[in-house]
Amino acid sequence: MTPREHTRTRALTGTLCLAGILLSTLAACADGTEKAAAPGTKAAAPPAQPARVVPAGLPGMPPVQNPKDIYAANRPGNIAPVARNFPSRVYVPNTNSNTVSVIDPKTYKVIETIPVGIQPQHVVPSWDMKTLWVNNNRGHTLTPINPANGKAGKPVEVHDPYNLYFTPNGKHAVVMASMDRELVFREPHTMNRVKTEPVTCAGVNHADFSADGRYFIVSCEFSGELLKVDTEKMKVIGQQKLPFAGAMPQDVKISPDGKTFYIADMMAHGMWILDGEKFTTPRLLPTGKGCHGLYISRDSKEMYVPNRGEGSISVFDFAKNKLTKKWRLPDGGSPDMGGVSADGKVLWLAGRYDSEVYAIDTTSGRQLARIPVGDGPHGLAVYPQPGRYSLGHTGIFR
Repeated sequence: MTPREHTRTRALTGTLCLAGILLSTLAACADGTEKAAAPGTKAAAPPAQPARVVPAGLPGMPPVQNPKDIYAANRPGNIAPVARNFPSRVYVPNTNSNTVSVIDPKTYKVIETIPVGIQPQHVVPSWDMKTLWVNNNRGHTLTPINPANGKAGKPVEVHDPYNLYFTPNGKHAVVMASMDRELVFREPHTMNRVKTEPVTCAGVNHADFSADGRYFIVSCEFSGELLKVDTEKMKVIGQQKLPFAGAMPQDVKISPDGKTFYIADMMAHGMWILDGEKFTTPRLLPTGKGCHGLYISRDSKEMYVPNRGEGSISVFDFAKNKLTKKWRLPDGGSPDMGGVSADGKVLWLAGRYDSEVYAIDTTSGRQLARIPVGDGPHGLAVYPQPGRYSLGHTGIFR
């Protein structure tokens, strides 16, 4: 977007135990030999070795089903019971029209237009998957939509809700208050404020969580920076400036194996590849002009990368660790935010500057439909989608 739009304790215990064992051994061997057991007695058993210390995941988070693929729950047809009977729809927030267009994906037609607050930016599935929250950025409200019937409820007052995420244990909602320069942790149902974490970067906007949920990476678009945030402590623990003059990082997504974060950058025209654990300087992989969104295929093999400034979508292959295809919209366009259909066959993207939505075949890259909507379509949500719970944004499911 433009500026206008808008277990350390467990490890220590293990270390102390190990130090105690070493001291005992050194005392027994002070004369250079181990002392033999007295005649007629059994030799003392060697001291027990401390258990291998494994960093604990975020308390209360559903266990990772497959450490080699954190998106294993996102296979076609794997809709959570709570969302199984929801009608399949595409919800499109029109930032400049203050509405949400509702598309029937079977007919490619807008079937309803819902009035919401001022400057809706994203439609966000709640952690429990029961509610869709519309982020009315300049209206300072969240509008709840019931995905069972598509009806909007009473708006909830939340200041500067540019984007919205949920911690992997469902304990907190995290509001990306871009203009306020804050990460605001809230109760996920009432949206009452729990803690405010001020930030020194400008334009906090997108994020994704580590495989174990202990931290998340946040992009700051207006100052070209990244943050690392401790989920449980609700505190920034790392910050770095991207090594590109004028960098403008956008969407963030973690790899299926949980080892790598990818950050789209619309001014560096590519995505940054980051080791989240080490949080060292990332490297840039050029994709196309205006690289903006990042979406994982249903088989976890590929990632779709819309390049808003050139009307194209790059395809990244995780196993090959490289870009393998580029699809171009036949009449150009501005592919922005979106999501993948529940069956994995269609990639849905908002045309940010063209008042339209694109439906793209994920096998061939062919444009299936081009649907007129309101002015300034942005973070559309395809819903429902497979998965056990939602981490927010336009639908990050695990």
